Amino acid sequence: MTSQSGPDGADSGRGRPDPGLDGVMGERRHLINLAYRLLGSLADAEDVVQETYSRWCAMSAHQRQAIESPGAWLTTVASRICLNMLGAARARRETYVGEWIPEPLPDRTEQLSGRPEDITVDPADQVTLDESVSMAFLVVLESMTPAERVAFILHDVFRYSFAEVAQIVGRTPAACRQLASSARRRVRASDAPATPAARQAAIIRDFKAAWEARDIDALIGLLDPKVTAIADGGGLAVTFLRPIEGGEQVARAWVEIARRVPANMRFLERTVNGQHGLVAQQDGVTVTVFAFEVTCDRIKRIWAVRNPEKLRPWTPG
Repeated sequence: MTSQSGPDGADSGRGRPDPGLDGVMGERRHLINLAYRLLGSLADAEDVVQETYSRWCAMSAHQRQAIESPGAWLTTVASRICLNMLGAARARRETYVGEWIPEPLPDRTEQLSGRPEDITVDPADQVTLDESVSMAFLVVLESMTPAERVAFILHDVFRYSFAEVAQIVGRTPAACRQLASSARRRVRASDAPATPAARQAAIIRDFKAAWEARDIDALIGLLDPKVTAIADGGGLAVTFLRPIEGGEQVARAWVEIARRVPANMRFLERTVNGQHGLVAQQDGVTVTVFAFEVTCDRIKRIWAVRNPEKLRPWTPG
């Protein structure tokens, strides 16, 4: 991660060719993946990457030539922008209407509209869907301080050394090690026994069927007695503002939702952040994405994202 120039400028360097913009665009997917995990928002991640490349282009050819590792420079700049944005986001969310849930991601290979030609995605903009982007994991990340989150993601997920992390966050390697350790404890405290993917899919499918049938007893049987349902409308879509807790309470709420569903709304099984979930579509437009955490054959958490600003990747075109 070392270079002869810092993110905000460069010392002189000689004899090294200027990689130019084309030479560094190969880092785009890495930067998108990093920024999404740090921010929990694909839109914000794209803004970070754009700003990072803007700063690269703003330098002179002489300054760019002085950078030993353009990829390391880009990672450093993007991470620092994310760190600043995380601090500002905490203040913004104090005035956010209702609960804030990370932006859900679809599986880009799925035919969201039923027509493959409707989906045109630049591979460089795809986020790799693994356990580090599951909704449950992203929600735990939200409980961390900005410095904890950056140190943990860089070290534990992207495997940067603590010496490299220290250069990015402006702390000592020992301090970064402590930040990551604290973050790791938060993750371990939230860990639940893994449910095989096929079993998760079956449980979500049964939940969908029981919901559409308004079968409250079947719903209660699929829900953990201490289940929590959280919705995010951001003040832009109607939804419940506070979490609903308890199997019977959540089941009754979902039956009430089923009674109000318009005739032109369909519920579809989809992959949400790499895990089995559901989406609600109205006239081909995704209006709600449901993510689930399944533990011991019961649904432990439901996240319902209705904020249309967070559903942009879900509607083709």
